[in-house]
Amino acid sequence: MMALVFRAVVQLVGISLSLLGWVLSCLTNYLPHWKNFNLDLNEMENWTMGLWQACVVQEEVGVQCKDFESFLGLPAELRISRVLMFLSNGLGLLGLLVSGFGLDCLRIGETQRDVKKRLLILGGILFWTAGVTALVPVSWVAHVTVQEFWDKRIPEIVPRWEFGEALFIGWFAGFSLLLGGCLLNWAACRTQAPLASGHYAVAETQPHRLHLEMKTTHLKL
Repeated sequence: MMALVFRAVVQLVGISLSLLGWVLSCLTNYLPHWKNFNLDLNEMENWTMGLWQACVVQEEVGVQCKDFESFLGLPAELRISRVLMFLSNGLGLLGLLVSGFGLDCLRIGETQRDVKKRLLILGGILFWTAGVTALVPVSWVAHVTVQEFWDKRIPEIVPRWEFGEALFIGWFAGFSLLLGGCLLNWAACRTQAPLASGHYAVAETQPHRLHLEMKTTHLKL
């Protein structure tokens, strides 16, 4: 009984982490805070950049954003990051739908344990893939930002881009998806363990029971 409760708790923790990671990955995709920098000449002005737009924050005017007009005109890391983040969001949503039907707390398909186990495993794999496709673009943009920050060919007077808040949110989202997928797969692999041990126990006791019945019949005769 405790094993069943523990497995159900692990499944709920796994699906909760995956849901959190998916929401944060969607937020990361659209936040215009992947990179930012401040102008030394005007500390009241802060520039930010995301996958879809660039913004300038001024104390007097407020926030002004402009969408990128050309997809092909973007740097390679931003173009590919758009595709990967969309892929991560789609895989995460599909993982939530698939693994949701495999949870023990959902009464649908209780008699089809093999199907529910496969759904959990598939959902875990989808969350793994969504986590990887979220971590790759975030880490790539961070790597390019570090390279440009320490590039000696750029004059020191030129402002340098630094890490924005969206990068840290994206890292947290990716690892949440990976951990959630691991927990779901672990719970799915343990699902059939009690049943398997029960079947072996029955298989072992059947010959002994048959032997006792034959012995009892022989004594009566």
